[in-house]
Amino acid sequence: MTTSVGFDLDMTLADTREGIAAVYDELAVRLGVPFDSAAIVQRLGPPLEVELANWLPPEEVPAAADLYREIYPKIGVPVHKPMAGAYEAIDAVRRAGGRVIVVTGKNPRDAVGTVRTLGLEVDEVVGSLFGAAKGSALARFGAAAYVGDHVADIEAARAGGAVSVTVATGPYTVGELREHGADVALGDLTEFAAWFDRWCDQGAPA
Repeated sequence: MTTSVGFDLDMTLADTREGIAAVYDELAVRLGVPFDSAAIVQRLGPPLEVELANWLPPEEVPAAADLYREIYPKIGVPVHKPMAGAYEAIDAVRRAGGRVIVVTGKNPRDAVGTVRTLGLEVDEVVGSLFGAAKGSALARFGAAAYVGDHVADIEAARAGGAVSVTVATGPYTVGELREHGADVALGDLTEFAAWFDRWCDQGAPA
């Protein structure tokens, strides 16, 4: 039996808060806009344009997003860190003969850059998807479970026909994730490998 698993990236496999905050701080200087980077990194998940719309008139969002993405590889990616348990979670899936796909709202270039910088051994990276829109990628990959930190990742799992596994390392607590319908709610990714091994032993779907 092989059980393939999808993972979100920001605050699931990768702690991107410091890098994203640094990019917003640089953006604030260049645009003269008082972005509160500390507040922004506490609610990571939705697409970049959604966050920028909190700070800018609609007509200024596209150019700001382009600038953000221009400076992200040099300022953001180099300071990203792996979340505790990230490597062990990936190893658990591989030991079971499964494949690992990253499905994230981050654009493909920066998602791949983050994965490579952190040395995460994944089979595929799909970017620029959020919420239920991730479902098609998960279904195409045949992911039996999808792991994320946001309530929108629960929607993603549902849309992809996967078990929703959540970690309370993003903006939601374990209780809130359960209330939103997560099949599994873990404190953090360090708990994933043990859960996954038990799940496979119980006959998880291939």
